[in-house]
Amino acid sequence: MGNSLKQSFAVLILLLSCSNEPEEISYPNSQKIDFVETIHGYEIKDQYRWLEDFTSSDSQEWVKKQNDFTKKFIDKNKFKKSIAKNLKKTWDTESISIPYKVKEKTFYYFNDGSWQQSKLMIKDCDDCKPRVLLDPNKFSQDGTISLGGTSVSNDASLLAYAISDGGSDWRTWKVLNIETGEVLTDTIQWAKFSNATWENDDSGFYYQKYDEPKNELLKDINTAPKLMFHELGTAQSEDIVIYENPDKPRWGWGISVVNESDIRFLSISNGTDERNRLYVQLKKNGSFIPLIDELIGAYQYLDSKDDIFWFYSTENAKNGKVVSLEIKNNSFIWNDVIPEDSNSIRSVNFINNSIAVTYLVDTFSEIKFFNLKGSYINKLALPTKGSISGFGGELEDSTTFFSFTNFVTPRKIYEIDLSDMSTKTFWEESLDDYNADQYISEFKFYPSKDGTMIPIHISYKKSLNINENTPVLIYGYGGFNISILPNFSKRFLSWMNQDGVVAVANLRGGGEYGDTWHDSGRLFNKQNVFDDFAYAAKFLHKNKIGSSATTAIQGGSNGGLLVAAALLQNPGLYKVAIPQVGVLDMLRFHKFTIGWAWESDYGSPDKKEEFKNLLSYSPLHNIKKGECYPTTLVTTAERDDRVVPSHSFKFAAKLQEYQGCQNPILIRIEGRAGHGAGTPKDKQINQIAEIYGYALSVIDN
Repeated sequence: MGNSLKQSFAVLILLLSCSNEPEEISYPNSQKIDFVETIHGYEIKDQYRWLEDFTSSDSQEWVKKQNDFTKKFIDKNKFKKSIAKNLKKTWDTESISIPYKVKEKTFYYFNDGSWQQSKLMIKDCDDCKPRVLLDPNKFSQDGTISLGGTSVSNDASLLAYAISDGGSDWRTWKVLNIETGEVLTDTIQWAKFSNATWENDDSGFYYQKYDEPKNELLKDINTAPKLMFHELGTAQSEDIVIYENPDKPRWGWGISVVNESDIRFLSISNGTDERNRLYVQLKKNGSFIPLIDELIGAYQYLDSKDDIFWFYSTENAKNGKVVSLEIKNNSFIWNDVIPEDSNSIRSVNFINNSIAVTYLVDTFSEIKFFNLKGSYINKLALPTKGSISGFGGELEDSTTFFSFTNFVTPRKIYEIDLSDMSTKTFWEESLDDYNADQYISEFKFYPSKDGTMIPIHISYKKSLNINENTPVLIYGYGGFNISILPNFSKRFLSWMNQDGVVAVANLRGGGEYGDTWHDSGRLFNKQNVFDDFAYAAKFLHKNKIGSSATTAIQGGSNGGLLVAAALLQNPGLYKVAIPQVGVLDMLRFHKFTIGWAWESDYGSPDKKEEFKNLLSYSPLHNIKKGECYPTTLVTTAERDDRVVPSHSFKFAAKLQEYQGCQNPILIRIEGRAGHGAGTPKDKQINQIAEIYGYALSVIDN
C-alpha cells in the first residue's frame, strides 16, 4: 500500500471513529454574575444567585429555554408511550379513601378514574346512597386548583374546606352547609400548615394565620404565625387572636378542643422538630398554663373520658408510648398507660372503648388493642405483611374502617366490628390486567458503610430474569422522622411493567425504628443517609440485581437532596439520577418560606460548626469541575413554595457548566404545580411517563 493510500485510509479511519463520538451538548446559556460572600471565614461563590428571583422575567426566560432543551431529550422515546398507556390504564380505575364518620354521616373521597381530582362524598346515613358533597374539579378547568383540607363540624352540619391554588402551601378556607350545599360567605386567607379546629358549639373554628407576604407570595419567609378564632358569619378582619408570641417567631400553633368541655390543649412546635411544648386552657378565654414547657419529647393529644386525657409521648421513650393526664384540684398528674415497646409506634386511635396502637415491625404494620387502663387485649390478624392505616372514629364506636396495602398488593379497605374482630371487605382496588400473583416483593437487610443493617424492599415481576442488565430504580428519603412504608404505587408498577426492579431503602433519618433511627440520620449524622443509599446500590449490584450501568436513583424534597448528594459523592455508581423538588443549597435553604423549619434536621447555616457540616455535603457547593456525572434529570415546579424552585435552578445551571462528559444534565420545570400535593391526574401521568421513559431510554442505550 502506497504512502498516499495509507494516509487516505488513516484519515478515513479517523473520520469513522470521530463519527461514533457522542455529539457535544450545547446547553442553553445560563448567565453568570460574579458574587462572593464570606461566611464563617469561608469564601462562598454563588454565580447563579440571580435565579433565586425565580418569578423574574430573566428567570422565566431561563425556564423556557431549559424546558425547550429538555423536551428534545425526554419528549419522545420508545418507553414513554408504553408507560403512559400503562399508567392511564391503571389510573382509569376507581379509588376511594378510608371512610370516616361524624355523627350518622359517612365521608370519603372518591374518583371514578376519569377525574383530575377526587370528589368528597357523603352518605347521610348508613343505608343512604352516597352523593357528591364537594367537587374540586369545578374549582378550575385544568384541575390545578385543588382541595387542600377539610374539617367537619361536631354536629356534621357544616364543612370547612381549604383551597390550594396551583400546588401552593397557602390555603383559603371556605365553609359549606352540608345539608343544602350552600357555600357561606366566610372566607379565610393566609392560612398555612393549619387545620380548621371547630369549637364545641360549632360557632366557629381555630386556624393558624401568617401575615400576608410583603414582597413575593411564593418565597417570602413565613414566621410569627397567630392562632386565630373565626366566628361564623363574620369577616376575617374580626377574627380573634387566641395565641401569639412575637418574641418567638419560629413557634407554631395547634389547638385541640376537648369534647363537651371548656378545656383546650395548645401544642407549640418549633419548626419540624417532633418535640413540642404543651399548654392547657382550663376555661374558655382563660390563660394558657404550661404543662410541658421544654422540648423533652412529643406530646400529642389523643382523646379523653371522665376527666382523663390521653396523649402520645416520646419523653424518655424514643419508640413512643401512651400516657394519661388527670387534672385534680388544679394539679396535673401524669401516668404511663402503654409503656414503650421494642417496636416504634406509628399511630394511636381510641375506638370501642379501647386503644388501637399501630406498631412498625421492620417497616410492616402490627395492630395491638389495649383496654383504657393499658392492659393488652388482642391483635389484628392478617394473612400477609403490609401497611395498615385507619381505625378512626369516636371512643364509643364499635365499628370502624382500615386499609391494607404493600408494594405488590393494591389497597383494600375493610370494615371491622371490634366487638368480635370480624371484618368484611368494604372496597378493593381493581386494576385492569393486574394480577398480584405475578409480582413479588422481597424484604431484606444490607450492611451500610458503618455496618448498620438497613432494610430494603425489592419488587419486580416474578417472570423477570434478573441480572446485571436489569433496569433498577432505587428510591429513598431518609429524613424528618418520615417512614417510607410498603405501599402499592402505580408509578413503581409502571417501572416494573417495563421489566425493571424497584428497590425502596429505609434509610436512617426516617422513623421506621423510632427517634433513634431518626437521630442517626440527621444533623451531624446526615452523611449516614447518603452512605446508606450508596450501599443499597452496592448491595444490589453485588447480588447481580442490575449494575452501575442500569441503575436510576430517585427521591423528592429531602429525597431530592439525597439523590443530588448521592450522584456527586458516587458518580460512577449510577447511570441516571432524578432529584425532584430537592433541597440543594444547604447554605441558604433557611432564607425562603418555611425553610428555616428544617434546621431541626439539617442544622443552622448561621452556626459555624453546623455550617461546616452542611457545606461538606451541600449539592450546590460540592460539584467538581470536569467530573463525569451520571445523566441527571432535575425536576421542580414554578409554584413550589415549600422547597422553592431556585434550589433546582441553581444546581442544574452549575452542574451543566461543570459536567465533564457528554451525559446530559437536564431540568424539567412544571408549570401550575407546587411541591406535589394536589397535582391533577393528567399532569402526574405525563410527568411519570416522561421521567421514567427517559431514564429507561438512557439505560437501554
